Amino acid sequence: MLKQRIITALWLIPLVLAGIFLLAPAYLAWALVPVFLIAAKEWGRIIDPDCSVTQWSFTITIGILLATINYVVPAADIWDHNRLHPVYQGILGLGAIWWLLATVLVVIYPKAKSTWAQSPMLKSMFGQLTLVPCFSALMALESLGFGRDPYFGGTLVLLVMLTVWAADTGAYFAGKAFGKHKLMPNVSPAKTIEGLVGGLLASLLVAAGVMYFSAQQETLVVILVTLFTALASAIGDLSESMFKRSANIKDSGTILPGHGGVLDRIDSLTAALPVFTLIYIAFWM
Repeated sequence: MLKQRIITALWLIPLVLAGIFLLAPAYLAWALVPVFLIAAKEWGRIIDPDCSVTQWSFTITIGILLATINYVVPAADIWDHNRLHPVYQGILGLGAIWWLLATVLVVIYPKAKSTWAQSPMLKSMFGQLTLVPCFSALMALESLGFGRDPYFGGTLVLLVMLTVWAADTGAYFAGKAFGKHKLMPNVSPAKTIEGLVGGLLASLLVAAGVMYFSAQQETLVVILVTLFTALASAIGDLSESMFKRSANIKDSGTILPGHGGVLDRIDSLTAALPVFTLIYIAFWM
């Protein structure tokens, strides 16, 4: 399994880097739509594993929402003199509220399961709040300062991805080596407290890199933002695990050998990107 994950990562990572650094935001906004449609189709299985009509209707809904966002707010209009477009502000605000709620749902699972597990409408809404703010946050970061420096936004997106990858890798190896105490056994039995701590510590390597290349930044702020982003990524991962467990699904899909589906690969980013974007706006804009 590990070998398969590495092989997939070797072709996937260059593709991702090419997208965020070589595609202009106007093109990336549309290139991302098919990726999110695949993730939406996979979320449709969470809504109803046995009904393809439900799965496709949710996929079409996400497609309409993303296309509408791209038409109403073209990439060039996302920022206006360092001010985020109101549509994007609203979407990210909803995303923040959702991830606060999702954290509660994860912590108390399965106590509140009966209120949403049998409701396709609620699970559809949860899916929209998971995917749409993630897309919006990615585009908000990607388009930031594009006119002055075409690589600035891509660098911010990469920083979030590096934080998530470091946290995931650190959690995996720390959990394997030291994991004894279950983190949330009702949600994800394999995850441990030691793994979470290892992931958070590994994410500090990204903070160290930021301070090395941008020494003018406040060390404490960089550390706290990195840790908070890494913690948000853990919530995103646990949230998807919770929804998959309620639907009796192991992997969201099979399109990425060794990783599962697109949703399995971006679950941590669905929370990390909106959280980082909101923090960035609060501290550095």
